Amino acid sequence: MARIGGRSLWLAWPAGLFCVAAVAAMVVLAVPGVPGAVAFVGDTLRAASAPVPADQGPPPTPAADCRHLYSQPLWSSLVWSPEALLSQRRTPPASTPEAAAAAAPTVVVTCHWRGEGGRSLETTVSTVAPEAVAAVTSTLASQGFACRTAADVQHCERSTADVTEVHDLLGDRWVSSTLVGWMPTDYAAVVASHAFFGR
Repeated sequence: MARIGGRSLWLAWPAGLFCVAAVAAMVVLAVPGVPGAVAFVGDTLRAASAPVPADQGPPPTPAADCRHLYSQPLWSSLVWSPEALLSQRRTPPASTPEAAAAAAPTVVVTCHWRGEGGRSLETTVSTVAPEAVAAVTSTLASQGFACRTAADVQHCERSTADVTEVHDLLGDRWVSSTLVGWMPTDYAAVVASHAFFGR
């Protein structure tokens, strides 16, 4: 076997033995932590894949600001829209004063987006008494809204020209959205899901 010039067996053997001893020591030190690491990884994977209960009710308090009302993809698309400007305030749904009068809602937050060319989006999240849901639904239906119930959510929608109005009610939450010439994909469904379930 050819020797490489400048290499000494007297140094190579002790260095090699030292490396093997260091690796063996690290293995010995790591062995007690293996069961804990396996349990941690298993618990993490089980928690990530656990289904969300279908009957999970609304969170204790609704989102108090606009940022928590949108998913990350929807938020990014709105923020980067041309000339987009967000105003956060506490005003009742402007499109349905009769329904607001019937429900006497407590407004949590109103998010108003103004875009280019007069386009706009406005969503109001309010809390209402559970018995007021029927009053809101009947008032909206009398104004020409198409109302239906899906998974305990009262959903009413109406479109005229380039204006779409969507109202979703669940428990003590009322989510009212008005879209004028601006229809982001699944906008009303996303904000309702975040207002009701925080996701």
